[in-house]
Formats: sequence, structure tokens, C-alpha cells
Amino acid sequence: MSTAEETAGGETSAWGEVTPDAARRLLIAAVEAFAERGYHATTTRDIAGRAGMSPAALYIHYKTKEELLHRISRIGHEKALEILQTAARREGTATERLADAVSSFVRWHAGGRTTAKVVQYELDSLGPDARAEILGLRRQVNAEVRGIIEDGVASGEFDVLDVQGTTLAVLSLCIDVARWFNVNGPRTPDEVGVLYADLVLRMVGGAK
Repeated sequence: MSTAEETAGGETSAWGEVTPDAARRLLIAAVEAFAERGYHATTTRDIAGRAGMSPAALYIHYKTKEELLHRISRIGHEKALEILQTAARREGTATERLADAVSSFVRWHAGGRTTAKVVQYELDSLGPDARAEILGLRRQVNAEVRGIIEDGVASGEFDVLDVQGTTLAVLSLCIDVARWFNVNGPRTPDEVGVLYADLVLRMVGGAK
């Protein structure tokens, strides 16, 4: 099984909606190639070769290399948004919901680091229309975290002077996990999630 398929956090199931099987194999191959070589250094021949297919076969399912990146980015951002919405809308205090949001978001970036690296760091490789769509999803991601922090400030759980700046700091901290996490390192995705949740609660003044 490939790296993009075997990482924890549901990367295999994340591509379950991509059909037929050939389109899914090409998308997984693109994730691996983009993560390893970068979008601009990857050719359609590279992607097709990783998928065990001919370059011509790729164009049956995807008109361009950018279409592949766009689909990867959209699916990834929709999953990230779903994770944060689930945490934000659960029962509990703002402290509990923020800890859940951060730990879940970090687990996804660590366990699905191959996908997350492409999703989070190849935005500028997209064309204007695709980029605008992904930016819209990022604004929704930002709004979910900001809403939890605002709730915590309103309830007196958090001591935050700059909610928007703190939201950006929290998201940046979580997203960067995809850049450095090593599956052979000393911590599991779950352990990193717990650590980062504690760090974020200290950041907002919610850890007593």
C-alpha cells in the first residue's frame, strides 16, 4: 500500500468518493508526487507512471494536472472543515470544544501528512478560479476556530485580546504539523494532538 493510502487518519477512506478506480489511483499517485517533488516539478507522466498507467490514460479522467490538484485540495479542505465543524458544534464548554478541535485537526495533519502537505502548501499553484474556491473553504475553517475562541472569551474561559490574530496562530500551529511530522518519530498523531491541544489552551489562557 502506498504512503498516501496507509497513513493514519483516514487517508484511504478520504478518497473513497473518487471513482472509478483508475481515477482514484491517479489521484493518490498525484498526492504522492506533489508531496515528494512539488506541483511544478511533477509531470503528468510522473503521475501516470506511479499509478501504473499510460500518460494518455490520465487525460481520460483529468483534463489537466491542475484539475488533479484542485480536486485534492477541495476534498482535503472539505475534510478539514468537517473535522472542525464537528468539534465546534459538540456539547461542552469552549475549552472542551477548542481542545477537541485542535487535537482532531492536528491528528489529521499528522496522520494524513502526505495529503495535508499538498492541501496546505500548494494553494498558489492553483489557477484563479480554483484558488478562489479553496480560499472560501479556508475562510470557513478560520470561522469555526474563531467562533470557539469568541465563545470562550464571552464566557470568561479565555483571555484573548486579538481573536483573529490568535485564530491565525492556532491554525498555523496545527497546519505546520504536516511539514515536520515523522511516522517513525517519538510521538504518535494522537500524542501530538493531545500536546498541541494543551499548548493552545495555554495560549488562550484556558489552561488552569
